[in-house]
Parts: sequence; C-alpha cells; structure tokens
Amino acid sequence: MGSAEAQQLKIAVEGAQPVSGLLLVPPKARACLVLAHGAGAGMNHPFMAAAAAGLAQRGIASLRYQFPYMERGSKRPDAPALAQATVRAAVGEATRHLPKLALFAAGKSFGGRMSSQAQAAAELPGVRGLVFFGFPLHAPGQPGSARGEHLFQVKVPMLFLQGTRDEFAGLDLLRGLVGRLGQRAHLELLEHANHSFHVPARSGRTDAQVMAQALDSAAQWIGEVLQ
Repeated sequence: MGSAEAQQLKIAVEGAQPVSGLLLVPPKARACLVLAHGAGAGMNHPFMAAAAAGLAQRGIASLRYQFPYMERGSKRPDAPALAQATVRAAVGEATRHLPKLALFAAGKSFGGRMSSQAQAAAELPGVRGLVFFGFPLHAPGQPGSARGEHLFQVKVPMLFLQGTRDEFAGLDLLRGLVGRLGQRAHLELLEHANHSFHVPARSGRTDAQVMAQALDSAAQWIGEVLQ
C-alpha cells in the first residue's frame, strides 16, 4: 500500500456494466475517500484530479469512480437507485483494496448527494463519515431544502465544504439545515467561491487557494473523526 501512481480499476455494479475507477494511495495513508463525480463531468475532470492529488499530499488515499451513465458517455444521470448502488459498489471496492484504512464517502455535488442518499438508505459498511464538495441543496433560482431531508437519516458525521456564492445552496437555507442536523454536521465556508469552487479575480483569492482550503479542512476534519 503506497503507490504514487493511480491504479486503474473496474468496479462491478449490480444492475449495470462495470465502471472505471482510479485508486490513488500515498505512502502511510491514514484514510481513504471514496469520491464520486458531479453530474456533468466524470472522474477525470480537473477538479476531481486536483482533489485526489491534494488529498494524497495530505496523507489521504482516494478512489475516484464513474457512474454508469458517464461510463457509457451519456449526459443523463442515472436513476437514484442505480447511482446509490454504484456508490455502494465503490465503497466495497475500496474495502477490498484497503481493508485496514478508515473509509469516508464523498462527492462533488450530485456525487455527494448520491453518496448521502446511499448512506441514508442503508449504512455503507465501514464508512466513518461523509464529505460534500458543494452539496446541491436546490436548483439555481429555486430555493428549498427538500433535497436535504434524507440527511436526517444519516448517523455518521458530515462535512459540508461550501462556497459562499454557491448557486445550488442558499447560505441561509444551508446554515439552517446544518444547524438542525446538530453536532454530526459541520459547515466550512469557502469565501467568494461558487458551486465549482471558482472565485472571481476581484476576490483576491485563486481557485487553487480555495481548493487548498477545502482539502485542508477535509484532512483536519477526517483526523478529528478518527480520534
């Protein structure tokens, strides 16, 4: 356990063709993040690659993977049941490869919501917590909290990494949701960032700095959960 190169995997998914995965394990890894992509871009998107590389620098392994629709080149996301089955399969694959590491399920936007829905439906074996890289609480311009109601069925700790300009999550709504979830939920705000963790030049920050803040926060939070 401890390769600097990502290992290509094929992950068997019940009810679908196998999907691709990329397992990156740094030396002396202390945990593994099972990381799902967003609705519009797959596991090789620069955001996903940067997250995996940054996590490795912080001593955290990652397993990125494709949802079936992305694997076959479709633009229409899978039905929730199939997406959740894929999350479950990826967690199982991570367990097989890294049986001694603590697991965390995570995702960008859609991938995070499918991970939490899977965890709410039936606990993901071995998963110690959930990390959301921009939780999509509602569609842009359509504020509401219904998409977050399943989180009350999640019993593991949750970390929300959220831009203050995220058009998919009004801050007041998100703060209210996290507050109702109580001690098992923590919100880390990324100043001036939108849903893609992009910041305007006038903010005085760069996208790389935002990503570094998000990953530093994730690494610190994972350490606290594992204490």
